[in-house]
Order: sequence, then structure tokens, then C-alpha cells
Amino acid sequence: MTDVRTNGQCKHVFIRTYGCQMNVYDSDRMADVLRPLGYALIDTPERADLVVVNTCHIREHASEKVYSELGRLRDTKRERRAAGGDLTIAVAGCVAQAEGEEIVRRQPAVDIVVGPQAYHRLPELLAEAERKAAIRRAGRRLPGAGVLDTDFPAESKFDHLPAPQGVRAGSAFLSIQEGCDKFCTFCVVPYTRGAEYSRPASAVMTEARQLVTAGAVEITLLGQNVNAYHGDAGDGSTWSLARLIRALAEIDGLTRIRYTTSHPRDMDDELIAAHGTVPQLMPYLHLPVQAGSDRVLEAMNRRHGRDLFRRLVDRLREAQPELALSSDFIVGFPGESDADFDDTMRLVEEVGFASAFSFKYSRRPGTPGAALPGQVPEPVKAARLAALQALLGRQARDFNASKVGAVVPVLFAEPGRKPGQVVGKTPWLQSVYADGSPRLVGRIVDVRLTEGHANSLAGAIVAPAWETAA
Repeated sequence: MTDVRTNGQCKHVFIRTYGCQMNVYDSDRMADVLRPLGYALIDTPERADLVVVNTCHIREHASEKVYSELGRLRDTKRERRAAGGDLTIAVAGCVAQAEGEEIVRRQPAVDIVVGPQAYHRLPELLAEAERKAAIRRAGRRLPGAGVLDTDFPAESKFDHLPAPQGVRAGSAFLSIQEGCDKFCTFCVVPYTRGAEYSRPASAVMTEARQLVTAGAVEITLLGQNVNAYHGDAGDGSTWSLARLIRALAEIDGLTRIRYTTSHPRDMDDELIAAHGTVPQLMPYLHLPVQAGSDRVLEAMNRRHGRDLFRRLVDRLREAQPELALSSDFIVGFPGESDADFDDTMRLVEEVGFASAFSFKYSRRPGTPGAALPGQVPEPVKAARLAALQALLGRQARDFNASKVGAVVPVLFAEPGRKPGQVVGKTPWLQSVYADGSPRLVGRIVDVRLTEGHANSLAGAIVAPAWETAA
């Protein structure tokens, strides 16, 4: 990695990222914002001048993990100051948005707290933090501690971000939609990310072309409800996600398109059809259902039932017979009975999933679900989760095994754990490891799948020309 220097001085930033792909994208963009200030991104905090903790608020104990991390950074800061140096600590993301004042109160070592809608202002916040630090070094007292910015600005942060500066291994995230208007009773996103907002189509297309120029052959479109996208086309019309995907597919060099995460209520006819008519759109869809009981889905305010989800699955598989499905499940939602949980297990059996994320329900302060009666005992939630994960695990293994013997295109993403090994992703987002040169990273190569395991597949590269050219 090349150091960036400003006025002959190089600075380093380490960004710790928790949570979803949206946070990964935000961390990358924070690095882009900081680069003109002379900050080079490094992989460990030991040599960092600035540490940014980019937080996620989706799980019950997320905040405590953040405070544990901040305690360690506080100790590092003290050691630096004792040696004549310093460390700037910033907290970003959804925990920052939800608990900004509490973070400043509870951990005075934090210099900056910035919400997910305001990180484009990091240069200004750093300048303000440095001004305060200089005043304190001069022996003067200041009211308050860190610099806090958790506002929802009138203008979109995307209007102020620099062009993306790099692509990892041929794959890139592209945020096209933020926020959520669904207000599921278990979810904090509407409170930490705000109302639904779709970026203008022209801005998305511009960033996509920049990413392809920088080496991306695969782009994953991101949003809290990405299939609710309705971007201004600049001519008085509005583009849907399907229309955007068709336009992206026309970019030379972009061979793979994905999107996540989706809501069943926003799977329209045009988007379903795109899965069968746009070759660049990968045959993989993450479509969270959360539960298989209509009663629980209603309590969650999901605005869809079991039958709607089943009909969507049937239509999607009719449009794209090769489609692999992933989903999210919550067990132990308040009031969930044994019969409700059995409905979820039956739905999983009926649909069949290539992969899934499953969790025990956890209370999030400020959400309606936290106050609902009928909170399920922890041992019951644990038993239900174990049963569900056992079923989902069997389905994932069966899906991987079904691909053994096939030759599929794999986008290699990184070197493997063993020397001479590389790891990549199939069109169905399965991890594949094979013997090959590290120079294959960032390239799509045909691989014959030879072994299927619970979480990955083994393969052999079919085109030896790639190896001889490496």
C-alpha cells in the first residue's frame, strides 16, 4: 500500500467495521474522504493516528462490543500520550447515531462521534477535534468532550463524497438506497438510517462506471430495502431497480450484478423478470422472510404473509430456474408459540435455501418489539435456533453437493489459507478454493467443482492458460 503524504507528513487510519455490507461500503467511503487529508489506510490499529470504529446496532449486545473496543483504544491512547504521541478515536455508524451522547459521556477518550448520514463531514469534525485538543493541551478547560454529529442533513451525503478510489479483487459495493420506511417492530434501521432515500440514477451510473474503470467486474448494489429503489432519472421519470440493473448491464466490462438486501413487498414484476432476462444478474437472491407464521409476521409488521412469500419464490424460480435463495430468520419473537415455530420449519422445508442467516430475537431499545408481551425464554429461543440452523445447514450442504462435477465461472477474491491456493465465489455466492496463482485474484476463471462441504466447495481450474500466464 502506498502511503499518502500531506506537507511531507504521512498519517495512518485504521477502520474497524462491524455489521452489514452497507457498513463495509461506508468504511470504504470514509477512507476515500480521509485520503486527501493525508491518511493512508492500514490493516491494524497499532500504527494508526486515527481509529474509526464503524458500528452496527442490529444485535442486542452490539453496543457492549463497541464499548469494549473503546476501552482498549482508551488504553492505547494513554500509552501514546505517555510516550509523547497521540491517537484520535472516532465512532461512526448506527450505534453512534443511536447512542451518540451516551458514548461521549461513557467514554471520554472518544474524540468524534458521527452518524451514518454525516461521515462526509469527517474533515470538518477532525479539524474541530484537533482545535479542542489544542485548547486542552494549553491547559484550558472545555465543556463537553468529543465532537458530536448525528444529524440527518437535508442534503444527501452522496452529494459530497469523492469518487471511489479502489476496487478489491474485482468486486465492489455500490450503495444506491438508504433508510427504511417499513418499521418492522424488531428493527432499529428506520431510527438510525432514517427514511428511505434513493440516489439519482445518473449518480449511480457514474459511480458504477468509475468502479469498472478501477477494475470491478462485479458490483453489488446495496440498500436497506434495495428493491424499493426509485431513482430520479433526470428527465422527469423514475427508474426502478430493474431498470437500473438493465442499464448497468450495458456497461462494458461489468459481467456480474448482485443486489442486497430485499423486502418481499418490493419484488415487482419487472424485477422478477430481470432475473430471467439479464445475464449479468447473478442467479442468487437474498430475500428475508424472518418467519413462517402469519401470526408472527403480522406482529413483526412485515406487511406480507407466508403465501405471498411462497408465490414470490415460485415466480422467481419460474423466471430463473437456476436461482439460489438466501434468507433471514428470527426465532423467539415475542409471542412465538411452538406451532408458530413449526410453521417456520415447514416453510424452510418447502422452499429450500442455499444459505441463510438465523438469529435469536433480541430486544432493541426504542423498537415496538421490545415492549411486546410474551417474551420467549432464552432456553426456548436457543433450542429453536439450534433446530432451525441444523435444517438450514443440511440444505446448504445439499445445495453445495448438487454442484459437484459442474464447471462454473469463479471470481477469485483472495489467496487461500494454504500456499498456492486461491479462494473465490461462484455465481451462487458459494466459496470455492482451488490450487492457483495469486495473480488470479480479481479474475473470473472456469473451475470444475470437485468436492462439496458445509460452507465451501473445492475445485480445479479448467483453463491452465491462466496459470501459465500468471
